[in-house]
Amino acid sequence: MTRRAALLAALAVAATAAGAARAETVAIVGATVYERPDKKVDDATIIIRDGLVVDVGRGLSPPAKARRIDGRGKVVTAGLVEAFTQLGMIEVDLEPAGADGRFGTGPTEIHAAFRATDAFDPRSVALPIARAGGITSVVAAPTGGLVAGQSAWMVLADRATPPAPVRDPLAVHAAVGAGATASGSRGKALAALRELLDDAAAFDRNRAGFERNQSRPQRATRLDLEALVPVLRGQLPLVVRASAEADLRALLRLARERRLRLVIVGGTEAWRVASELAQAKVPVILDPTANLPDLIARDVRDDNAALLAKAGVTVVVSTLGTANNTRTLRQLAGVAVANGLPWATALAAITTAPAEAYGLPGRGTLARGAVADLVVWSGDPLEVTTRAEQVFVGGELQPSADHQTRLRDRYRRLPAP
Repeated sequence: MTRRAALLAALAVAATAAGAARAETVAIVGATVYERPDKKVDDATIIIRDGLVVDVGRGLSPPAKARRIDGRGKVVTAGLVEAFTQLGMIEVDLEPAGADGRFGTGPTEIHAAFRATDAFDPRSVALPIARAGGITSVVAAPTGGLVAGQSAWMVLADRATPPAPVRDPLAVHAAVGAGATASGSRGKALAALRELLDDAAAFDRNRAGFERNQSRPQRATRLDLEALVPVLRGQLPLVVRASAEADLRALLRLARERRLRLVIVGGTEAWRVASELAQAKVPVILDPTANLPDLIARDVRDDNAALLAKAGVTVVVSTLGTANNTRTLRQLAGVAVANGLPWATALAAITTAPAEAYGLPGRGTLARGAVADLVVWSGDPLEVTTRAEQVFVGGELQPSADHQTRLRDRYRRLPAP
């Protein structure tokens, strides 16, 4: 057998094995299933086949050859989504050499062409830890500077061949708060963002002139300008990190003038402009525990998420970039519930709302035909003592071991001295 034939045979075996895993039929029987955050089905059976939810409801008979899982006393939800994270791009937070998706601060830092997929490490030891916490999808987003780059929607499946991004690019990320003000004021950062968008629009109108060096001076490179064109055309959202009320109002004006699909990250003073955000249909990605005032955003409240949701704003809960604490996502949603956010809205904030904010409707549910990313919980998923007992990504049961559990098991019993 030639080397080429041997390689093709090996690939065929691998493909067959992968197909067999995906073709497995699974039935979770007798569980409390949240088909959507606001639709609970008690004593339900959910049937998974070929990576999709085939059926869900009461009184369903599992297929004869299905793998049966006893769901009595368990809660089943869609897999959780971390909507703004450095997970997969940073291994050690305080080690600059491992910070592949983090840039310096200042309004001259423009990296719109940077793509998170170029930095994302599918073998990062932090990914299984997050998945063990019930997180099945993440938005890998760069940070730093005026424009940090383009994010991607990634799934946390443990496979021999890492899964492709669900969408890449997903959005362009910028900042006008503390991350963009080094060597300049917040107003200067906003002016720089406006000028950058003007440059991208001029580039799009006069590409031939740009190539012949017959255009006005630009703030950014050709690739950076090219990356901003889909934002101006409304094809990609512009996700901007901002907290102060004044910055939020300025961004709303900019989005209205440019007809941008705006998403706010941070938004600690967003409750002050809740009605305007709701009217403009601008989602807010926030950390409900970010309740300490600073020199820029002073009017912070524990019930920020609750006030925004009450006004009709799409609220998304996130750890806001923390790569090694992503597993605490559901705990943050629980804190929001403790401060007035309805339980179903909090569950939506870590399942369906991220998908809606980024333009991926249908993700984050367990409706018929949905992708079978789901978690079997020991109880209420927003309670800190609840455990994710089984995690499925694309219909495939994921391994429960991670770097931390392996270290625990290795050193649990030390030899006697």
